[in-house]
Amino acid sequence: MISVSELFKVGIGPSSSHTVGPMKAAYAFILGLGDRLEQVVRVRVDLFGSLAWTGKGHGTEKAVLLGLAGEQPDTVDPDAAEAMIARIEAHRMLSLDGRHPICLVPERDVIFDMLTETPEHPNTLAFTAYDAAGETLCHERWCSIGGGFVVREAFAPAAVIDGPSAPYEFRSGIDLLRIGEETGLRIPEIVRTNEYAVRPKEEVDAHITRVIDTMMRCIDRGLSTEGILPGGLNVRRRAVSLLRKMESEQARNDRPPTDTMDRVSLFAIAVNEENAAGGRVVTAPTNGAAGVVPAVLRYYRDMVPGSSEAGMQDFILAACAIGALFKMNASISGAEVGCQGEVGVACSMAAAGLAAAMGADNARIENAAEIGMEHHLGMTCDPVAGLVQIPCIERNAFGAIKAINAASLAMRGDGTHHISLDRVIATMRQTGADMQSKYKETSQGGLAVNFTEC
Repeated sequence: MISVSELFKVGIGPSSSHTVGPMKAAYAFILGLGDRLEQVVRVRVDLFGSLAWTGKGHGTEKAVLLGLAGEQPDTVDPDAAEAMIARIEAHRMLSLDGRHPICLVPERDVIFDMLTETPEHPNTLAFTAYDAAGETLCHERWCSIGGGFVVREAFAPAAVIDGPSAPYEFRSGIDLLRIGEETGLRIPEIVRTNEYAVRPKEEVDAHITRVIDTMMRCIDRGLSTEGILPGGLNVRRRAVSLLRKMESEQARNDRPPTDTMDRVSLFAIAVNEENAAGGRVVTAPTNGAAGVVPAVLRYYRDMVPGSSEAGMQDFILAACAIGALFKMNASISGAEVGCQGEVGVACSMAAAGLAAAMGADNARIENAAEIGMEHHLGMTCDPVAGLVQIPCIERNAFGAIKAINAASLAMRGDGTHHISLDRVIATMRQTGADMQSKYKETSQGGLAVNFTEC
């Protein structure tokens, strides 16, 4: 079971696969050294595939250094992190796990290898720890497989762990619909029952509350912060100026017909500007697509009559079910299947979540998710300069609008449709496999090579 705490992770921008994942992998490597930590005098990190091609723009080097220093994505202070990186670069020193100082020269010890093939996953990184004699103490290769999930490369099958199991295990949309018919439970209730079966109710509820709160706070920060986004493209934050124009129109009683749509776009832009700046966001299911679910959730909270806290929780739980299906049966990694696996999946999740929050039955929830992805099939991942800015920020706004449209279409129907969610997920996986690698988060194709920097 992919838990709500796994799919919705609190972390920092700009990328779940290139920032959150590598930070987690680096931290896991250091913890795995155990008593050997005191023998380490040097650590080398090699970045391969997409991590090498777009790692500089995605802050991968900084993320790895923070992980080696003992920081974790859900607890690191984004502001303090910048100061920590500055000290490492200035003094050429890093304290492993915050307690064992070594010499570390980023330009020597963090290697962006754009030539070596990645046999298991396009987001691969290797860690090597050396002792005073220059001998290898430990060498590990990790894969950042999207959404902040990390695994050891060629990892052995996980051992069976005794413990509580989920009463309603599902691996497909058909499973979800069947369970609903057999039990009378709606999809949010199926997920909630599973969550409560494997971890304390208080822990589950607290995480859902934290996810919602972090999403709303992220929107609010984005709506109140101005400036230029880092990375060299000189992209100016525009959420604040957009909000001012909307408030001026409201004061003049001159709202355009597109006002609701404009505000949803604004919410998504606010989140993704925060993400691009390295701020606190929630993977939903990734950082590059972090604005879609919060924008649609905010739409539900602020603009849907009868919205409630219970509805917002149902939103998150239903979205989790859909995101889990994509994670299990396809991918949520832009480096593996293109942006259809990020913004496309986020749109599908948000559409299902909104339908669930508005009281839709399971058939309509599944239909909303299917519509959301169907119209993102084939979307490439081509970030300009390897930064999660162009076209990523606006792309989230369009994903949010599509999600609302998908939920609306599904709820106006009776739940029957020709193409099932499972078939769309399979199609997305096949499309990603057929997509050329230059269109999968390498910045070697699409907009990334058709943009002239001035």
